[in-house]
Amino acid sequence: MATVLPAISKLTSRVIRVLGCNPGPMTLQGTNSYIVGTGKRRILIDTSEPQIAEYTDTLKGVLKNENVQLEHIIVTHWHNDHIGAVANVLDKISPECKVWKYPRDNTEEKFEFSPLENGQVFQVEGATLSVIHTPGHTTDHVVLSLKEENALFSGDCILGEGTTVFEDLYEYMKSLETIRNLQPSCIYPGHGPLVEEPSSVIEYYIKHRNDRENEIINFLKSENRTVTEMDVVKVLYKGYPERLQKPALYAVRKHFEKLEKDGQVIEHNDGWSLKEKSKV
Repeated sequence: MATVLPAISKLTSRVIRVLGCNPGPMTLQGTNSYIVGTGKRRILIDTSEPQIAEYTDTLKGVLKNENVQLEHIIVTHWHNDHIGAVANVLDKISPECKVWKYPRDNTEEKFEFSPLENGQVFQVEGATLSVIHTPGHTTDHVVLSLKEENALFSGDCILGEGTTVFEDLYEYMKSLETIRNLQPSCIYPGHGPLVEEPSSVIEYYIKHRNDRENEIINFLKSENRTVTEMDVVKVLYKGYPERLQKPALYAVRKHFEKLEKDGQVIEHNDGWSLKEKSKV
């Protein structure tokens, strides 16, 4: 059972979490939206889905109670549960606020924003945030390092509960290594509760994917033939409910794509095989 989170949480003297009021299977308790800083002008990290009055009303109430305004909105990636309420926040709360996001290549964005750069630094009273490009979950994904706490706002790279999905597992694993090398003291995730022991969670994320990859490789070796993604799902995800079959297929596909980039497998018209067993 997911941890119950309050709609508003003052996590530290410089971080307030406001839930996106959009709970669901993919969003867990809802998207975590963070107000960062200690002065009159603060930074908002991520929003919620569009047209959720409860979220914008709650956010507006927190800002009023704290007697603060937003100077920047930084969006960790393009997914609707993080970017969707930006227009509502601008319209109803902070029309002069500047919005930032890392650009996606050759993709039309939903609204205009100022492009983030890897290594860019934002400063408000009580908070220094550094932008780190961490592709994998999405191509435009960033995490934000909070200097004053040695903390990390992880977006959807690392969640407070469970594991995440990804567009590109090859890039995602590199991003996990980047996060591990940062050695954060705590992680403020895009969904779920605060991660208070980040090192063990990061190691679990890496081990979980490496273990699944090894299982796929061992299955290929045992079969000694071209296998389909469904062949893998039927064996490695045996006993999973039918509603999880589609996401399992997606995950297996992403593992194969990573293994292909690693030079370990080759794709055929009818499936996948180890590279040394490839068809001529």
